Amino acid sequence: MISGPRRRRPGPPDGVPAVFAADEQSAVAVDVAHLVRLAEGVLADEGVRGLCELALYFVDEPSIADLNEKFLGGEGPTDVLAFPIDDELTETGRSPDAGSAGPDRPPTEASEIPLLLGDVLVCPAVASRNAAEHGRTVEDELALLVVHGVLHVLGMDHATDEETAVMQARERELLERFHHQG
Repeated sequence: MISGPRRRRPGPPDGVPAVFAADEQSAVAVDVAHLVRLAEGVLADEGVRGLCELALYFVDEPSIADLNEKFLGGEGPTDVLAFPIDDELTETGRSPDAGSAGPDRPPTEASEIPLLLGDVLVCPAVASRNAAEHGRTVEDELALLVVHGVLHVLGMDHATDEETAVMQARERELLERFHHQG
């Protein structure tokens, strides 16, 4: 059993979860298509259904260091950051100016607006260094970070020893199912 709140809220009934990815760095080659499929597998296995979106970004060290400092008070680059979208925001949809649909388009039905799950940002340069320290390939380290970030977006945490054990066990299960298969 998972401790703490889990975000298994479905999106609107029509549609399927979508993962959008961007590789915004050039330090390390990234198999973006494989990692998108991995994130989609995690969402499906975690029970996420309906029209919803997750963004997956591969960023350079200065970008992730800036975000780490700005949002977490951390210093320097880190390997992964996860930013779940607050529940209050997901209830109203994705438009930054949700007060108006604009004069050139009809109002959007709430059921047509995808639920924004959040953003996962991975720094492949940091992942590459960590992979060597952990005795993993860069591909395996990137996959672990994607799974870890998606689980954070869905509400899992590792603030206590019990939560850490549960999260790490789930990461291993998901990696075996969607990354290490055949």
